[in-house]
Amino acid sequence: MRSLDRQFALEMASPPHLADQVARWPKDRPLAMFASHAGDTSTDCVFLSAPSRRTVLRGPDTFDRLRAILDRPARVTSKDASPHPSGRGFLVMLSYDLFRHVEPTAIHPQGAVDDRSWPDAVVLRCDGGRLVRPEGVVDVGDPAAIPAEGPPAPDRVDIGPLESDLTGPAYEAIVADVIERIHRGDCFQANLSQRFTARFQGSTRALALAAFAAGSPRHGALLECGDGRTVISMSPELFLEVRPDGPSVRVLTGPIKGTRPSDVPLQELLDSEKDAAELAMIVDLMRNDLGRVCDLGTVSVDCARRIETHRTVHHGVAAVSGTLRTDVDLVDLLERTFPPGSVTGAPKVQAMRIIDELEPSRRGPYCGSIGWIDDAGWSRFNVAIRTIMCDGSPVRGDGWIDGRLDYIAGCGIVAESRPDAEWRESLDKAAVLRDAIARLASPSETTLADR
Repeated sequence: MRSLDRQFALEMASPPHLADQVARWPKDRPLAMFASHAGDTSTDCVFLSAPSRRTVLRGPDTFDRLRAILDRPARVTSKDASPHPSGRGFLVMLSYDLFRHVEPTAIHPQGAVDDRSWPDAVVLRCDGGRLVRPEGVVDVGDPAAIPAEGPPAPDRVDIGPLESDLTGPAYEAIVADVIERIHRGDCFQANLSQRFTARFQGSTRALALAAFAAGSPRHGALLECGDGRTVISMSPELFLEVRPDGPSVRVLTGPIKGTRPSDVPLQELLDSEKDAAELAMIVDLMRNDLGRVCDLGTVSVDCARRIETHRTVHHGVAAVSGTLRTDVDLVDLLERTFPPGSVTGAPKVQAMRIIDELEPSRRGPYCGSIGWIDDAGWSRFNVAIRTIMCDGSPVRGDGWIDGRLDYIAGCGIVAESRPDAEWRESLDKAAVLRDAIARLASPSETTLADR
C-alpha cells in the first residue's frame, strides 16, 4: 500500500468508541492504555485497563527486578498468541536514562541535568480490560478486574505557551558542534533534541484523547504512573516486537530515519541521499544489536527503506528481524538492545556520550520505550518519540494534575546536516503536539516561543 493510501487507512481505523470509554472510566481507578494503529484492520485496537499493581524501579538492578516482577518466565512460549492484548499482562515504561546502568561508559562527567527525576522504569500489572476496535468494544481478561463505567467526566484542560530549553541559535550551535565531531571521526551520527515545556492544568486523559486523534499513533500508549506523573506516547516507531514463529521466536524492529513535513511531496524524502544514508547507518546498528541476541545467520533486513506518511510528517522506515536464541529471554533482549539505536546514533555508545554532554537536561521517558508484555506470549515495545510527559501535583484521582507538560523533539545529525534545517526539522516533529493542543486550547496558546 502506498504511503498516502496508508495514511487514509490509519485515519479510518481509529476506534470511534474510544472517547466515550475514556470519558466514562471511573475517577477513582487509574488508567493505562496501549494503542496499535498499524493500518491493519485485523490488528488495530486500543486496550484500556485499570492496573492492579504498580511498581516503580530505579537503579542498576532495574532489569533484574523487572525479570522478577514478571509472574512467569520471561520466555515467549505460546504458539497461538493473538495479535491483540489478552487482557492479562504488563504495561512497561523504560526511561532513556536507564542507559546509565546499561552502558555507564556513555555517561559524560558533565552530563545532562536530572531536573525531572523520572524513574528508570514503571511496571503496571493488568489483569483485565476493554479492547476497543472499529467494530466495537469487548471485555478481555478477568471480568472482576474491569471497572464499571461511570458518568462522563469533565475534560477541562489549560495549557500555557510552549517554550524551548534551547533557543534556535543555541540548538544550531550544538548541531554544528556535532558536525565538527563527525568530520574529526568521533562518530558517524548523533541524535540531538530540545525540550519544549508548558504549564499544564487539567485532565491528562483529555490530552491523551486529543493526542491520539492528532497522531493516530501506530504504537501509542497512555500510562498514569502515579505520584502526579502521566506519559502519553504518539509514537510512530516500533522498537521491538517479539512473537512465536512455529518452534522458534521471531524478533522484529522498525527503525525510522529521515523526516519531511507531510505537505511536502514525499518524493523529496525518497530522493534524499542524505536521509537514505542516515537510515542505512541505523539499520546496520540495529542488525548488530539483534545479532547479539539472535541465532547466527538469522538476522535479515526485510525492508531497507520505505516512506510512510503520517498526519504531519513523512518518514523513512526500515524493517529488520531475527530469530531469538533459546538462551535469551525477553528481559535479556531489552537489556542488550536498549536504548533504541535510532534515537542514539552510531557508534551507539559514543553517540550517547555526546548526547549526554550536549543536551542540557535528561530525557526521561522520551527516547526510552513503552510496551505491552502479554501473558499469552507476545510483546511489543515502541520507541518513545512523539511522547508527552506530564508531572505535577495530583488534583484528583482521574489523571488530573496541576504542573507542567514536557515534549522533546530531535534529529539525527550526520556530516551533511545543516544546523538551520535540523532546527526546522525538530519543529516539524513538534507539529503533532501543536495539533493536539489546538484541539483543546485557543490558537494563541499553541505557538512556540520566539527564537
